[in-house]
Amino acid sequence: MDDEAFLRQFEDCTWPLEQFHHREHVKIAYLYLRRFSFDEALHRMCVGLKRYNATHQVPDALDRGYHETLTQAWMRLVYFTLCEYGPVNTADEFVDQHPQLWQMKVLRLFYSRDRLISREAKQTYLPPDITKLPESKPSLKPE
Repeated sequence: MDDEAFLRQFEDCTWPLEQFHHREHVKIAYLYLRRFSFDEALHRMCVGLKRYNATHQVPDALDRGYHETLTQAWMRLVYFTLCEYGPVNTADEFVDQHPQLWQMKVLRLFYSRDRLISREAKQTYLPPDITKLPESKPSLKPE
């Protein structure tokens, strides 16, 4: 499936929930960051994830559903990677070329467990408490 069809299925909430994993989150982040400024991409990701979860009736519990800090932290990591290494032909290719983005566990380098699993982190963005997330000077112009 090409990137446009994948993104369309996410946006119209027809992508199957049982196939919506971390890889798909990273791909969506990449696709939005290729098309929009960081702020607009972040907004679209947040709104899109909330809509997708509501459509698929994902329970909103401390360990399930939309999580603001996780969403923003991952958007920042994908953006950093995109700025540092540049775009590629497809979202799958981007994810495949950057194994540092493959596992959620990478956030353990930046956040303590207690901070990430807090209700506050779920509801609002909290910056890391171990070390700062990497930052890159914006070098990309949205397509």
